[in-house]
Amino acid sequence: MAAAARRGKFVVVGGGIAGVTCAEQLSLQFPADLVYLLTAAPLIKAVTNVKQVLRTLEEFDVEEQTSGALQSQYPNIKVVHSAVKELKADEQTLITEDGTQYRYEQLCVCAGARPRLIVEGNPYVLGIRDTDSARTFQQHLARARRVLVVGNGGIALELVYEMESCEVVWAIKDKSIGNAYFDAGAAEFLIPQLKAEKPPPPLTCKRMKYTTDRGAGWEDGRLGSALGPDWHEGMNLRAAHEISRCVHIEAECEVRRVLLHQEFMALNVSASFVHEEGKDSATSDPVEWPVYAELTSGKIFGCDLIVSATGVFPNVEPFVSGNNFTLGEDGGLKVDDHMRTSVRDVYAAGDVCTAGWTPSPHWQQMRLWTQARQMGWYAAKCMAADRLGETIEMDFCFELFAHVTKFFNYKVILLGKYNAQGLGTDHELLLRCTKGREYVKVVMQGGRMMGAVLLGETDLEETFENLILNQMDLSSFREDLLDPNVDIEDYFD
Repeated sequence: MAAAARRGKFVVVGGGIAGVTCAEQLSLQFPADLVYLLTAAPLIKAVTNVKQVLRTLEEFDVEEQTSGALQSQYPNIKVVHSAVKELKADEQTLITEDGTQYRYEQLCVCAGARPRLIVEGNPYVLGIRDTDSARTFQQHLARARRVLVVGNGGIALELVYEMESCEVVWAIKDKSIGNAYFDAGAAEFLIPQLKAEKPPPPLTCKRMKYTTDRGAGWEDGRLGSALGPDWHEGMNLRAAHEISRCVHIEAECEVRRVLLHQEFMALNVSASFVHEEGKDSATSDPVEWPVYAELTSGKIFGCDLIVSATGVFPNVEPFVSGNNFTLGEDGGLKVDDHMRTSVRDVYAAGDVCTAGWTPSPHWQQMRLWTQARQMGWYAAKCMAADRLGETIEMDFCFELFAHVTKFFNYKVILLGKYNAQGLGTDHELLLRCTKGREYVKVVMQGGRMMGAVLLGETDLEETFENLILNQMDLSSFREDLLDPNVDIEDYFD
């Protein structure tokens, strides 16, 4: 006889930032109702030390916590460690891998995304997405002489800078590094940091780390929740070899194929040599490597390890089969301006979803931890409003894209259409750069500020946020906006 289904008014899937934030908010709004939080990972990601940086931007830490820590703080949250196997939306029922059924009145899918690996099933090709995969990479790195990093996003930028005592070949499809975040000018500003001596690490790590047995219900191969900001703090990303940090950038190329050692030897060709400045670039690599990557540039590089950091796929598979979900162009669950999917009583937030509403002129979706928190919080508010029959305005955080992070030991703030996304050709850029200190780029259109990139301690973010939101005509101030001798805050106080 089958066990009776467990019932909860609210079920949230995903133990990452979006899912935990959503569950917390539902718990606070409905303290008498049970909230199930289903997660494939043994640990959940909790947001701590939230600091309001701007009206549209928060800075926070992400800590891994046991389910007990979350449940003790929110007694009406029940954390279940089991992956979702199937959703029967017409019956409002979720079935987990262990066969348990969960009946819901409202469901929020925050299942995140998985790495888009260049090759599946190759033991020398790793993706870094959750804590387990980061630790696996750390173990491989300890023995590595050379690592090939493929990709040009946030994980790649952080890895290339943080790895030490090994050679790094960095293959990017763009002309310059960090193309998703920067223009070529900002990339040139940052590159000297790859050769500069790194500052000493902090004496204490601000993230608390937990380790647990995987236990029953943990499925091998199931990815945990996405990494948060500063995920590499407290991790030793130094190889065991006495090799000076050496980063070789291969631009405008992708990986054509990955070859194991025997496959490479059968080709009877030479591998490319990672040369230092002044050495002959045509020199063949004399070292034998366990894996080789052939690039579309025609070069072949041998290495001990390949890190595939080439984007993600939204984790929609357990939910879409047999259900009438509308998907976005990127494969995510398409949601409206109240985080509702096309299926009744099913909401979605974070990396698994695709924003299907007409966005503000200064906002765009990017799969970042800041947006995961914003979406999770807002989804809970929308679920509550729908349940209570109330109306709710779209949250102010969706008025302006704003993200704060750190690359190459520089504070980085991105605002609005920071790379002139979708602005066409009738825009202009204002630039200010002080070598080794700051890089400021402002995107202007029709005399109004549309976006900005701030690298370093510029103290311009609050003023620029206001100027983008207010859409003030700045034509008469154009020459003074980035003049370092003019305090523009006085103009717009």
